[in-house]
This record gives sequence, structure tokens and C-alpha cells, in this order.
Amino acid sequence: MKKMPKLLTVVASVTLLLGACGSTSVSEKNNDGNKQVSNEEEGIEKVIAGAEMKDGTYTLKEKDFDDHGWKASMTITVKGGKITESTYNYEDENGKLKSEDEGYQKNMSEKTGVGPKDYIPQLNEELVKSQDAQRVDVVTGATHSSETFLNYAQQLIQASQKGDTSTIEIDTRAPLVDGVYSLVEKNIGSTGWKTYLNITVKDGQIIESDYNYLNKDGDLKTNDEGYQEKMKEKTGTGPQDFIPALNKSLVEKQNPAEVDVVTGASHSSQTFKMYAAQLVNAAQKGDTTKIEIDNYVYSK
Repeated sequence: MKKMPKLLTVVASVTLLLGACGSTSVSEKNNDGNKQVSNEEEGIEKVIAGAEMKDGTYTLKEKDFDDHGWKASMTITVKGGKITESTYNYEDENGKLKSEDEGYQKNMSEKTGVGPKDYIPQLNEELVKSQDAQRVDVVTGATHSSETFLNYAQQLIQASQKGDTSTIEIDTRAPLVDGVYSLVEKNIGSTGWKTYLNITVKDGQIIESDYNYLNKDGDLKTNDEGYQEKMKEKTGTGPQDFIPALNKSLVEKQNPAEVDVVTGASHSSQTFKMYAAQLVNAAQKGDTTKIEIDNYVYSK
């Protein structure tokens, strides 16, 4: 029997592989109008910007219990430059974990369709899988807890990039200290933009929020008419719409958790809420040091 030529062998192998992948290999678009990479494609992506995490154990703890008697804590373990474990949870004054509270699980599941036994391990697993807080999805039915997780995971990743293993303390009940608090991404993303956010606090209240994106030339995304037109055609909203809406909402609500996600710009909205929450934590400490996010940028 004749041997199959090498080229045909390769083609046949690739065809079989694609057939096995099924519908998951089809790329989708998120509702910011940007291409969302498929599961298969994610496996061959490379980090082209963003500092590597340094090995160690990084911990964050809330100082006080909330109105329901819980406080959050989170630890990530980095080994070989990768997050190998994430332990995010809540505990009560007796040290009982929320994920082990059967009563809480039952009540929350009945109301929202999900409980701490479900969403807490899911969030931890997603962080280990994605290695990036910005790639962890909010769990439906546990939006507030998911957003808290994203904020804390992002802060721990930033600490791990610096190798700073000192415990981060979050004083959720502290008033905001007057000042200007700033955050900026270091790296231009794959779509050609990087995020910045400044909030101004006066008399303990957020009086101004300045959130936007910059390209390599320092131009604002809200001034890009072409981007506005294309995104609005695809999603029903553009940067000239959702960026002012998010800034306005933060000043009105005074709490990132209460800022509504803008339909058609969910990814940008979640990034805004995550960064705003980190700046609020800084304002609770009165720490006006500019925060630089050494954000990860990916390329296939």
C-alpha cells in the first residue's frame, strides 16, 4: 500500500482536530465590539506585555465584618510564575466559611439560582485557569461577590508582579479621604487602547470621575468618531455614550458596586467598576500614590 504524502497527512490531522473541536472553536464577539478569543485559541495565546508574577503567597483581608456578619479574605499562590491556587471566601465572627453555610446556600440559591458553594469555587477556579482577573466572568446571580473578587484578585496580581507579600488590608467601613486618586494601565492593549481613571474626593464624597482610554498617540477614545460609529452599529452604544454614563453613575452612586453595567459595553463597564473599586480602597486609606497597572496584553 502506498504511503500518504506528508502534506495530506497534515491536512487530514488538522481536519480531524477541527471536527473534534465542534462549535467551541467559533470566535464570538463580546458586546464591546471586540473579538473574543475562543477556548482553543486561548491555548495558543502568548503574553506580550505585563510583568510576570513572582513566586510566593499573596494575601488580602477585609478589616471589618459587613452588615450581614461576613468579611472577605483572599490568598493566591504563585509558583513558576503562575497562579496555582486561589482561596477567596468569607468568614463570620466564629470563623465559619460562607461556602460551608448550608442555610445561606439554601436561601441564596432560592433567590438568585446560585449560592456560595457554587460561585466561590467557580471564581477561584476561573482565576487559576485564566491567570488574569480581567478574564474572569461575573457569575450570574452573584454579581456583587464576583465584582469584589475581581477587585481583590486584581490587587493581588499587582502585588505578585512586584513580589510584595505583605498582607493587603481593606478597610471597607472607612470614610473616603479628600484627594485625587489615579490609576492608569501601563500597556497599550491588543485593540490599541489603555485605560485610565481618576477620581476626586472632597468632603468625603466622590465629586468627579475621569475615566477614558488613550491610544499610542495620547488620543482619547471618546474623540474617535470612527470607533464611535462602528461600535454603536454593532452594540448600540459607543465610547461617547458609555464612558460619560459610567463616570456620571459613579459620582451619583458613590459606590462602584452600584454602578450599572452599560448594555452593549459590559466588558468596559466591568473594567471601570473594578478599577473604581480599587481607587475607592485607596481613598479609604488616603493613599494618593498613582497606581500603575502592568496589564497583560495577549497575542497569538
